[in-house]
Amino acid sequence: MMHQILVKRIYDTPSPEDGVRILVDRFWPRGISKERAAIDEWMKDIAPSADLCKWFGHQPERFDEFCARYERELEEDPIRHELVDRICGMADEQKVTLLYAAKDADHNQAIVLQRWLTRRSEREER
Repeated sequence: MMHQILVKRIYDTPSPEDGVRILVDRFWPRGISKERAAIDEWMKDIAPSADLCKWFGHQPERFDEFCARYERELEEDPIRHELVDRICGMADEQKVTLLYAAKDADHNQAIVLQRWLTRRSEREER
């Protein structure tokens, strides 16, 4: 049974309730030190491809298509598969928080990844 997977902006204050903190951005967030970020792991290779990020450009009207394209990347890429398995393994043991830097809390890759991981876990439990 997978524990809770949360999503949090990396600029928000770290908390013991975050559990394992995983940065899921391809690039290190501006203006934040590694100490302040307090991450346990940086999984830059699970982030959407550079081409997909460039196309999306944080435009909310493109978010639905961004979700579909990113989920395809998660499904098809073996490196992302390995990282997904690691996150799920961690979530089997404890709470996991996926960290992102985007300003938009509703339209970012961490939200997409969280939903996708939750659906995957539900499929496996059946």
